[in-house]
Order: sequence, then structure tokens, then C-alpha cells
Amino acid sequence: MPVTNPQEMLPIVYEDKWLIAVNKPPDLLSVPGRYLDNQDSVLSRLQNLLQDGLKLTAVHRLDLATSGILLLARDKETSSQLRLQFEKRRVHKVYEAVLSGTVNIEAGTIALPVKKDPKNSLVQQVNLECGKPSITRFQVMAKEGNCTRVEFLPLTGRTHQLRVHAADVRGLGIPILGDRLYGCRAPANRLHLHARELSFEHPQLGSRLSLQVATPF
Repeated sequence: MPVTNPQEMLPIVYEDKWLIAVNKPPDLLSVPGRYLDNQDSVLSRLQNLLQDGLKLTAVHRLDLATSGILLLARDKETSSQLRLQFEKRRVHKVYEAVLSGTVNIEAGTIALPVKKDPKNSLVQQVNLECGKPSITRFQVMAKEGNCTRVEFLPLTGRTHQLRVHAADVRGLGIPILGDRLYGCRAPANRLHLHARELSFEHPQLGSRLSLQVATPF
């Protein structure tokens, strides 16, 4: 799918001959969806933009509504090594969010297993019996009116993990601002969740690579 101005829509955070990281805007898929009407994505745009685009693979995902750093590999070996780092929890991830209420705890760890809701495939839920282990550290950054700005450090990478851990009463009990899927009713122009930092070992250079982008809200 052609893009009018892909560089403006997909700012490149880091690039070399092995990998590329972009600052994904909200409401854009990380990879193409299953059907013809949801093929537009970070991966498909880069495939059209870059000469070696067809070799690209996304080594992790961000939710459709989440913005921030998305990492893609340019060859199979780099992709395999980066995926392994994610699986082994060797990638340091920092997210920033605004919650739609006041959090009274300054910092802590949320350990609530998460599983797809059998009644609604679009959402995840806490399931203490058969959910996948999900761990999130959090730190309150600031109180902003009736909202709270929070830094999240996910130690696992489950689908919607931060959104569930924020909204569930056994977690913080307050949905992320703009998260209609998990109960936010406050007015907002987007989901206030951003993948701000990503740090990992470069598979080919052997050194630690730390990436950071500004939070747009």
C-alpha cells in the first residue's frame, strides 16, 4: 500500500545494515493484519520504502493503539537472535502511560497472570488458574490533575499486559487514559501508552544498544 510521506509517518530512531527501529505512531498496526482492509502497517510501509524491505521482519509487536519504539531485523540471523533476547527477557523495555485516575502507591510490582477472555477475543483478562505469568514493575512519575503519569517496566511481554495490569482491581485498578477496551470513560484523543525506551545487545556488534524517544503526550 503506497504511502504519501512514509518518512514523516515513520520516524527512524536507529538504522544500520542489520536492523532498524522506528517510532510507531498510534493507530497503526505493527505488521499486516489477516484481511485486505488491514494491510497497512509499519512492516508493509517499510517494505515499500526500503530497497531491502522484503527481507524485514518485526521481532516484537506493539498494540495498534500504542506508540513508540518498534524493532525490525533485516536478516534471518539478526531476527532470530533478537527474538531470543525478547524470549529470555534480556531486552529492557520502558513504557510511559497516563492513567485515568489517582494512584496512591508510588511504586511496586504487579504479578497477575493474563489470558485471552474466552467471551471476547479482543481483550485479555487476569486468570489466576491458567493465565500466562505476567510481571510489571511501575513507578509513579507525577500527578496531573485527576490523572497519574506512570512509568511501566514490563518483565514479560504478554498481549495487553500493561493495559490489564493497570485496569484490573488486583493491579492498579485504574485504566490507562483513552483505553476504551478496558473501561476508561474519560475523554481522550488516544490511548496514552508509549514505548519510550528499548535496550538490548546488538546481535552483530556485541555492544549494548539503548534507544529512547520522547513521549508525545
